[in-house]
Formats: sequence, structure tokens, C-alpha cells
Amino acid sequence: MISQRSIEQVFETARVEEVIGDFVQLKKSGSNFKGLSPFSDERSPSFMVSPVKQIWKDFSSGKGGNAVTFLMEHEHFTYPEAIKYLARKYNIEIEETEQTDEQKLEANERESLYLVNEFANEYFQKVMLKTDQGQAIGLSYFKERGFTNETIKTFNLGYSLNEWHAFTDAALKKGYQLEFLNKTGLTIVKEEKKFDRFKGRVMFPIHSMSGRILGFGGRILKTDKKAAKYLNSPESEVYHKSKILYGLFHAKQSIAKEDNCYLVEGYTDVIQFHQTGIKNVVASSGTALTPEQIRLVNRLTKNITVLFDGDAAGIRASIRGIDLILEQGMNVKVCTFPEGEDPDSFAKQNTLEELASYLDNNAKDFIQFKASLLVKEANNDPIKKAETIREIVNSISKIPDQIKKEIYIQECSRIMDISEDVLFSTLAQINKKENQEANKVYKTQQKAFQVVKPEVKAPKIDLQYELERKIIEILLLYGTKTEDFEDLVLKEGDDGELQLEPVVHNARVFEKVYLDLQEDEMQFTNAIFKTLYYSIIDTLHQESEFSTRNFVNKLDQSLAEEVTTILMNDERYNLHDWERNHIIPKEKQHSISQLVNQTILTLRCYLIDKKVAEYQNETLKEDSNSRSILEDVKDYLGLKMLLSRKLGKVIGGKV
Repeated sequence: MISQRSIEQVFETARVEEVIGDFVQLKKSGSNFKGLSPFSDERSPSFMVSPVKQIWKDFSSGKGGNAVTFLMEHEHFTYPEAIKYLARKYNIEIEETEQTDEQKLEANERESLYLVNEFANEYFQKVMLKTDQGQAIGLSYFKERGFTNETIKTFNLGYSLNEWHAFTDAALKKGYQLEFLNKTGLTIVKEEKKFDRFKGRVMFPIHSMSGRILGFGGRILKTDKKAAKYLNSPESEVYHKSKILYGLFHAKQSIAKEDNCYLVEGYTDVIQFHQTGIKNVVASSGTALTPEQIRLVNRLTKNITVLFDGDAAGIRASIRGIDLILEQGMNVKVCTFPEGEDPDSFAKQNTLEELASYLDNNAKDFIQFKASLLVKEANNDPIKKAETIREIVNSISKIPDQIKKEIYIQECSRIMDISEDVLFSTLAQINKKENQEANKVYKTQQKAFQVVKPEVKAPKIDLQYELERKIIEILLLYGTKTEDFEDLVLKEGDDGELQLEPVVHNARVFEKVYLDLQEDEMQFTNAIFKTLYYSIIDTLHQESEFSTRNFVNKLDQSLAEEVTTILMNDERYNLHDWERNHIIPKEKQHSISQLVNQTILTLRCYLIDKKVAEYQNETLKEDSNSRSILEDVKDYLGLKMLLSRKLGKVIGGKV
């Protein structure tokens, strides 16, 4: 268990904008930051981070919270794991007691897989550095590749002994269950036999964006036609190859800083680039590029430079990935190395300055690259040239931005020596065909699910829910503020008529709300709001200084998410740059007392209407005392009239 003192120190030190900035590219927006949602596929930012409140809100998915909840949502950490991650990030020493065997057994399956992978990572490193076989074979291989001790340590490189079950035996001896060794793929279980998947291979751990070990890649060192050169961990609860980029953990900060990401194919390409000094590089690990992998980069930068070696066949096979990158609205450049060279070998043979200069001078815009590549293949054949042009236009059609499309059409026209009109016509044909196919699929899906077209009704607003929520918002934002509240009381005028006269008294906002609700014995109907209300009032009564940050940190995840949604609701205006369009939302703090009175009076009027409706239903019953009920209704209607007059004065009166 982590001590409370350590938890409090982590919360005091961690900055939500710094923590999230490691995973999402954030841009300043007033006093806040905004970025693309890491939880959904979007092109317009709906993700907000408030450094002042130390919370975040994702308006596309509804998720929200503090730095810890972000790690729990994004990295699927448990609460203790998130605390430990932040402690490591901010160099905070954690105080904790040793877990018992019973507590270890209670860990869920996902956590068990992580623990097995962490053990394997440490084991493979230890084997390579501390055993004769590991040093002679594994370490020697990496040294021959030119990797330094620091690089080997940074990427946690290791070696798996060339024995059938050395790792499995070591893991079982340490108390790890065979079930989880099998599920991670580290151990292959067949009937009564069990043996190591990565026997006799050098090991490349695959990290998550936060640094957790998800799986491994293993390279065989001996010549064996029956064995694959590279072998990856199988898919598991924690490892999904299509959603991971090798090296992203080590590259994320550099990618955001340089505003560009170099995309290579293999593990050693990444490592050699990193060692040379270019750290904003990731690899697709030999798999075809997927939209999920592209979106990981898209959170950090809009710019990708794809690096190909001199193998023309390999380039042609991989060029499909460019269209996928364009579909995500990203800017793509392509750089090829001289024939016979790949990113690994070229980086090894050149200094940082030489490598950086080569990349800058040889990175072409995707259209220039694709045109030059396809023109060579066409070899002055008119038919092939026509196919080449159509293929280039097909790539341009993937770009979501209309301005970029037009610019690329103009560029294609210049390079291929063909009129823009023809290219725009071809683009229109491609778009029309894609739209027709999309509509066909949509109609087929609708037909399958829609038997009778339902009548479209406007959503019904739950006024009581909205008012209760507004009270929570008022308490969170303005609870400690002291205001002059104008109450309207009935007094007899000189003419004998009853009139509403203002009486001003000074009070803190939370005291005003609490006393007004107590006076009418009003109860919250929403369970979450009810819990939050008493928790906030209790905190405000006991603490002279109310911090929304500390308050959110003490709540469980569901309540924290609701509070974050309420606190960040107004920040939605900043997502759309309304001020730039001369639309200035009214700020509530200019009329807090009016807002408080208006909200409570509206709630009281609503509850009276609700009570009157109940009484009216009561009169329909045979055994009801109609005279008594009608007297009560009359009293309530009189009170409603008085409250309505007060509400009219509050809304229309001068504050």
C-alpha cells in the first residue's frame, strides 16, 4: 500500500498539463490548453486541459478528471500504478508496504500480464549482461551493430538463452503462473510440454506510450530456414500490434518538440537514429501501417516523414501507408536512402549533422515523391502515364482539407504536364464514386436495422436535473465568495397594498445556498448531485480555503468525472475560438448573487408546480379530501405567484 503522505506529495507536485503533454500535443488556448482527443478519432480539438483547476475534460467521449484519472483512462493503469508513474516522473520517493501473497493473487489478469512482461524484461537484460552465453552472443551482436552500453540500457535490450525452457523455469520459480506466461506468449504450452517462445534470440521490449512493457520482438542470430528471422509476441490483453509503434515512448517528447515524426520499419532503425541524436523516430515493426498507429502520432504532431531504404520493391509495397496518413489529415514527406542503404546503416555511417542535413535536403513532398516513382515505372508509356496520374489524384482525394487538395492538384498539373481542369474532373469522379459507395453501405445498414421510421421528437429537458447541476456548479466555482444578496420581502405600503421590498445582506455563497435549501427542506433527486452537495458543503464548512483541485483528488472516479464535466463546461467556448469571431460569452462572476437567487427561485417554482400536479392527481381519487387538497393547492399557487414576482425582479432588476 502507498502511504497517504506519498499520494499527497504526488498530487501537489504533478502538473496535469505536463503529464498529458507527454501523450497529446497541447496548444495554448487562453488560460487553458486544447488538443485532439486521445480517446476518439477526431480532426477538430475537443480535449481541454485547465492548468488553473488542474483538471482535463474530453468533450467527445465525456471523460474527465485529474492527472491520475487520465493515466487510468489512457494507459489503463490502476490507481497505485498511476501514482507510481507520476512519482517516477517527478522523482518522488514512494513509501509503501510490501504486498502480501494474497494481495498479489488478487491482481487482475491485465495487471498479471504486465507483471509477467516486466519480469521477462528484467530477466532478459540480466541474462545478456551477467551470463557467459548472453555476453558472448547477445551483447556481442548489439556491440557489432554499434550500440553503446547507454543505448542498450535505454531500450532495455536483452537476450533469451538458447535453451528450451530456461526463462519459463525461472519465471515459475519466482511464483509467476503458467497461465499468464502462456497468455503473454512468452511460454508456449502444448499438452504436457512447455517451452520458451524466444529461445536463442536477442530481445527488443515493446513499450507503451507511458513506458510499460506490452510485449517483445525477438531476432534469431543463427541461420535457420525453418525459423522466422524476427518473432513478435502474440496478441494479448495488453499487446495489440496494430495499435503500437515501436520507440514511441522514447520519441514522444522529441516528436512534439520538433513537430515532426520520422517513420521507419525496424527496431534497429529506431535505435540507431536515436543513438546518432535524432530521437523523433518510431517504427511500425515490420507490419503494414494502420490508422490506429497513425493516430498515435497525430496526437503529437501533424507532420510525418516516411523513410524508405533503396529497395524499390519495398517502397512500392509500402506506399499504401501514405494514403492512410493523408486520410488522417496529416502532412506527409518521403525520404529514400541510397541504394543498398537503410536507416540503420546510413545513421551508423554518418554524424548527426550529416544525417540531419541529408534528411532535410532529400525529404520530398509526397506528391513529388509519388510522381517521380510512378513516372519511372511508366517509362513514357501513355497508358501507364494515365494510370500514374489517376493514382496520384486518388491519393489527393484522401486529403480532408479542400485547400490542400486544390494546391496538390496544381502541383500535380505542373509535374505531370496536364491541365488542372482534367485533374479536377478526375478528382470529382473519384469523390462521386466514393460517396455513392458510402451511401450504398449506409442505406444497406439502415435497411437492416430500421423497420419503422420512428417519429423524431425534440429531446425533453429535465429541468430539475439541470437546476440541481447548476447549484453544484455554483458551489464549486463561487462557494467561498462573499456577496451582497438582495432578498425581496413583502411589506405593506402606504396604500395598504403588499409590496416586494429589497433587503440586502452579506453572506458567503455556500451559506446562502445552504440556508435557502434548508428553509424549504429541498432535497436533491439525483444521487450523484446529492452526494456531491453534502460533500462540498461539509468541506466548505470545515476548510477556510477551498481548492477544487484537492476536492477532485479525494473523489472516486465517477464523482470526479462529473465534477470535471461541470467545471470545464464553460471552457467549451474556447474550443471554437468564439472571441476571434467577436462572440463574447457572458462571464457569470459579474453577477454571482443574481445567478444564485435566480437558480434557487427557479428550482422552488419548479418544485411547487410538481407538488400542485401531485395534488391535482390526488383529487381524482374517490376517497380524497378534495376541499383540504384544494386549500393546499391555493396556498401553493399563492406562494408560486410571490416567487414568480421575486424571480421577475431578480432577472430584470439591477444587480
